[in-house]
Amino acid sequence: MDTISNFIETVNHYLWGMPMIILLFGTHLYMTWKTGFIQRKTPLAIRLSLTRDPEASGDISPFAALSTSLASTLGTGNIIGVGTAIVLGGPGAVFWCWLTGVFGMATTYAESLIAIKYRVRTSDGTMLGGAMYALERGLHMKWLGVLFACFGVLTSFGIGCGVQVNAISTIVDSSVKAAVTGTSFFLEHLLTRRPEIVCLTVGVVTGLITCIVILGGVHSISKVCERLVPFMAFSYIAGCGVILYINRAFLGEAVSVILTSAFTETGALAGGLTGSGIMLAARYGIARGLFSNEAGMGSAPIISAAAQSRNSVRQALIASTATFWDTVVVCLITGLVLISSILSNDSIQLGNVSGGELTSAAFSQIPYIGRPILIFGIITFAYATILGWSYYGERCLEYLFGKISLFPYRFLWIMVLVFAPIIRLELIWSISDTLNALMAIPNLLAILLLSGTIAKDTKYYLKHLDEKDRTPIPLKNK
Repeated sequence: MDTISNFIETVNHYLWGMPMIILLFGTHLYMTWKTGFIQRKTPLAIRLSLTRDPEASGDISPFAALSTSLASTLGTGNIIGVGTAIVLGGPGAVFWCWLTGVFGMATTYAESLIAIKYRVRTSDGTMLGGAMYALERGLHMKWLGVLFACFGVLTSFGIGCGVQVNAISTIVDSSVKAAVTGTSFFLEHLLTRRPEIVCLTVGVVTGLITCIVILGGVHSISKVCERLVPFMAFSYIAGCGVILYINRAFLGEAVSVILTSAFTETGALAGGLTGSGIMLAARYGIARGLFSNEAGMGSAPIISAAAQSRNSVRQALIASTATFWDTVVVCLITGLVLISSILSNDSIQLGNVSGGELTSAAFSQIPYIGRPILIFGIITFAYATILGWSYYGERCLEYLFGKISLFPYRFLWIMVLVFAPIIRLELIWSISDTLNALMAIPNLLAILLLSGTIAKDTKYYLKHLDEKDRTPIPLKNK
């Protein structure tokens, strides 16, 4: 197992080196310029996300599509992932993660626009879209679309399935063992002899619940996400708000440490913290930023293509708000919570904890309910991600082999949910980083090669906004 882990880490060292950082962050910057800084339209995009479009065609409402997109992005990357980035890349990783979100909104907008513009309607009326269709229909590069779809299927089992259920099982396992210690000799003895029983039970229960939902297709998945996402996000942010209030005296110092560490090679910072170097901070910050908001991966546009929308630009604007909420808001809040907690508590030493332990220590500052809030957040965030990514994987596999492949995929998906909890979490994270990069490369190429089309459609849309009610004039898809 150590040999495999070392090999994966070596691969990631090259995949997430300077070339990938330049390609990913460069695309964010380029599309920001190409779209005329589309981030300035975020207030309009948020307003559109809450507005139904009765003249639109599609499978689900724009808000349902956004909720499902947020379900897949508001996962363990926002909680454990930010902590992992800080542990491995230092406090400066928070800055690079946040910056990836700010400029990544333009990339999310661009990839969603081409996914919707080149989407297709099947014989049964279902809308299908994504980078694979943009590559095939927009650039006539089907081979690259096939490559993207293959990586999409594999990625779904890592970032969307294995990582998430592993996070759920880990937090439940530690909570159960802590609860039974000193209270039940029988349960303590059972857990000592069969330490994997809790994790396997979590896997089985998660698999059964997920099976019921995904069998209903996109309507069932989006319906669950539409109700779950707002509630879980509010609960987590409320908990973070309490911690920030407790650590309010250290917030200014936390911001200073984050900014200093982002542009410092090595050396001591405030509160005994140490900078890990610009490259490490940027590497882990950008990698975890992508893991969290998935801007540039091409995953979220798959569900955006199913949304009811009159034109590709309108829905692309709505889709870009997922990156705003996920990284610009939630990841930044998490980063401030963790750094301020380190500064305010001498007992939390950055070099001696994992990302999960760091987050747990921060939430333990809230008396009695701090850990339950964290547990609830991890479980709901991770489960919502499982639902969203099950849809992404299905659409990629359907592009490759048609609907006949959906049943085997769902069966294998459930099997991974059952058995992933007993696999080392570190290995799953590393594999996910590898697959993230491999999936992102063909999608980023599609964005860059179709950037002229994206800019043209964007310019037309913004030029023809009705100034009276801000309702966009229809722009037909080509």
